Order: sequence, then structure tokens, then C-alpha cells
Amino acid sequence: MDHVDGVPAAPAAPLDEGTLRALVPRVLAGLVRRGEDFDAAEDALQDALLEALRVWPEHPPRDPRAWLTTVAVRRLVDARRSEAARRRREEAVETQPSPGPAEETDDTLLLLFCCCHPDLPPASQVALTLRAVAGLTTREVADAFFVPEATMAQRISRAKRSLRGQRLDRPGDLAVVLRVLYLVYTTGHAGRVDLAAEAIRLTRQLTLATDEPEARGLLALMLLHHARRAARRDDEGRVVPLDRQDRSRWDAHEVAEGVHVLQQALAEQTDDRPPGRHQVEAAIAALHDDAASAAETDWPQVLAWYDDLVALSPDPARQDPAAVLARAVAVGHVLGPAAGLRETERVHDVLGDRHRWHATRGYLHELAGDLPAAADAYAEAARRATSADERDHLVLEAARARAGRVRPVR
Repeated sequence: MDHVDGVPAAPAAPLDEGTLRALVPRVLAGLVRRGEDFDAAEDALQDALLEALRVWPEHPPRDPRAWLTTVAVRRLVDARRSEAARRRREEAVETQPSPGPAEETDDTLLLLFCCCHPDLPPASQVALTLRAVAGLTTREVADAFFVPEATMAQRISRAKRSLRGQRLDRPGDLAVVLRVLYLVYTTGHAGRVDLAAEAIRLTRQLTLATDEPEARGLLALMLLHHARRAARRDDEGRVVPLDRQDRSRWDAHEVAEGVHVLQQALAEQTDDRPPGRHQVEAAIAALHDDAASAAETDWPQVLAWYDDLVALSPDPARQDPAAVLARAVAVGHVLGPAAGLRETERVHDVLGDRHRWHATRGYLHELAGDLPAAADAYAEAARRATSADERDHLVLEAARARAGRVRPVR
């Protein structure tokens, strides 16, 4: 049997780069948990990955994670030996126990908290999480933020420099971690289903480590939205709005789990501890998912939850305009389209130049039966859309309204 870098190999199919990527956060987290410097640990792991790509096709290891950990630790030892205080550092390192077989525990959650360190700005927390925990390349992270790759590389490098020399025993607080997880999910929600699933996995793990209801609220919200993923596009890849989606394609298991997790979170509600944002948003999503058809949506309950949501902000029109705009749709269904249109005016100064403001007004005009006004609003929304998918969808909506065809619902 061949041996590579001291780790025995067994005859097996070589692993592809996707498998390597999945191992990265777990190995990196294990190195950080041992007290290694974050930046140095990642550099050593990158060296180990390059070595793996060279060696594994001919000599696949029996335990890939242990192999990567062993090689990375040896690279760290080699780096320490090159420093001025080589003898003192080498003696300290050699007294540490050998890494041995990789532990079965998943340290990814620890790594997540490290990436959400309070010394890092929010944008860097998310970028470092996507890079280190989700395993995205720098180019993929840059694409998620719509910035050049070089800009993102500098941002990630600055974040790692900020953590250099720290023991990482002061991780980000739970509220920051929840926000970062939500942003990771929405990045995946926009197209990378695997990234959305990773956010769900991490949030599920977080709920096992904390009793905080908002963590369960976030998990429920993710599950209830993720359950609809198969119905969000038609056979030609076009966007399908919620009220036209084929609900038989929704994942009933994820819906049921999301509702169950939400009920657990809401059961801990007290007068001193009302539901937080994630729980409220999950409750709204649950009402949509629970309806057998769009026509059977319990809009009065949806509106009641939106009332709770906007009440979380002292000045919702400026601090949470998206919630005010979404509430306007619920108002339109409960109190009439005219009332909903009046509600949209509350956020005109904040969102009036955004396509969603015009698209919402188009929907409300159509709800009122005014198809010409709806067509004009949809056309204006299409002109302001920031993505090709949204623009194409809104162009079709405008054409349908101009042709006098009413909005189909399911």
C-alpha cells in the first residue's frame, strides 16, 4: 500500500475539486480551533489543497480530511521554522500532540462565529463567511457582491489581517451571526441553491447550540422559502411570481418542518420577549405556504403580521421600506387596492426610483381592474429593473396588461 506524506492510501476513485471544496471549511475550522492564526491557517490549507490536486489522482487517501489536516499542520510547522525564533517556536510546536485522525465533529459553526468577529465590518463578515465557510472562490464572492474580483480579494485580505494574531475567543454575537447567515442564504436564494442549502445547514446547527427563538425563526424562514424553489421558474427558465406558482411542486416536507420550527419559536413568546423579525417574516411565509391556492391566502392574518413587522422599526418608511411596500400589498387585499396604493406613497421618497415600487403599484392597479395604469407601472418597473430576469418578467407583465389579459393566479 502506498503512503503519502505519512498518511496511508487506499485504492479508491480520485476526488474531484468539488469534494475538496466541501472539505475546506471543516479542515480550516479544525486548525482555527487548535489555536492557529486564521490567515496562516488558510495559507497552509491552500498549500495542502494544491498538494492534494497533485497527489490524489494517483494516491487517493483513506481519510481525505485527516490528510489535508496533517499536510496543513506540517506547512504551518515549516513556516514557523523559518522565523527568527525558530528553535523556540519549533520546541513549542513539537510538544503539541499529533493531529491524528480527524475528529467526526463539525467545527464549521466555530469558523462561522470567527468570520463574524465584531472587529470586522458587516461586508467583510459576509465576504469572509462566503470564502471560508461556504467555500466559494474569491471570484464567486465578488460576483455575489457585484464588485471586481480584485476589490473583493483586497476586502478579504483586510478582513484576515484584522484577525491576525487574535485567539478568536471573542466571536461575533448571535445577532450578527444570524444576519450573516441570512445574507448567505439570500445570496444562494438568488441562484446558488447549494449555498442556500449550506446556510440552512449552518442555521440548523446553530439552533442546536442556542435556545434563542430568533435562530429558530431564521431557520423556519429559510425552510419555508426554500420549499418553493422548484416552482420559482417555468420550463423556459422565466420567473414565476408567488401567486402563479404550481404549489404541487413545493416541498411539503420542508414546509411542514418550517411550520414546526416556527411553532417552537413562537411558543417561547412572552410580553417581555415578543417575536423578532425572523419569526414574524417566517409567520408571513407560513401563511402563504399553508394556502392551498393564492385565492385562499389568509390576507387579514398576513396584514396583522406585517403590522407587527413594521412596528419593529421606529421609522419603518425609512428604516424598513421593503416591509412597508410588502404591507401595502396586504392592505390592498384586505382594505382595497386604493388603500394599498396610498400606502405605497409612504415610501415614495425612499423607493420611488426602484423597480419594486413601480411593480408593486402595477400589481395594485391590476387588483383594482385598471389594466392601462398597471401596464404603465409595469413598463416603468421594467425600465428600472437591475437584473435581466426581473426586466424580462416585467416586460411580459406590461405586454399582458396592455393586451387586456387579466393576471392569472393559481
